[in-house]
Amino acid sequence: MIGNDWDEVLKVIWDSPGFKKFYQNILALYKTKTIFPPQDYIFNALKLTSFKDTKVVIVGQDPYHGVGEAHGLSFSVQKGIKIPPSLQNIYKELEADLGIAPKKDGDLTCWAQEGVLLLNAVLTVEKDKAASHRNLGWEILTDYIIKVLNTKEEPVVFILWGNFAKEKARFITNPHHFIITSPHPSPFSASSGFFGSKPFSKTNEFLKKNGLKEINW
Repeated sequence: MIGNDWDEVLKVIWDSPGFKKFYQNILALYKTKTIFPPQDYIFNALKLTSFKDTKVVIVGQDPYHGVGEAHGLSFSVQKGIKIPPSLQNIYKELEADLGIAPKKDGDLTCWAQEGVLLLNAVLTVEKDKAASHRNLGWEILTDYIIKVLNTKEEPVVFILWGNFAKEKARFITNPHHFIITSPHPSPFSASSGFFGSKPFSKTNEFLKKNGLKEINW
């Protein structure tokens, strides 16, 4: 389904009758409703960042639910789409943290290609209905992804913004890994501790300390 090592790593999920049934139900919804991201982009995060290459994980909730926005990467929107407020705040923190000026677009594919797995906990959503696909079955897959990354001997940084993402910390028990938490970058909470949290420099310091290539944010 993916085209890299995730196919083998996630084989137990792909082959399970429960997930197969759930996924067929999701595909059926694409025929009757407007679902995002486009079907070809559902697994974009896994396609762009292999299991072997994953050095950082940024956990999001579910895809953007506006037309043309979501393309399978958490917090990212396609080129030509207005940058959402949460991503604007991420860019502001990146500039304050590392002095990197904000990109002109909201496409974070370049991060994915650096080894940053931009994983939403729920991989699809109905148009204009935020969280409409929560608890349908995606969590079976995405929780397993966190659990299997936890087994990696090579250190991984898990960036958990907001309470929803912080819930995933219970799956991260390997002391080799590094968890960074803060409030969500949403305008409603960014001023409560997201701004000034320095997740980008903390990530690179940890990677460098462990002999791994830093992320070119």
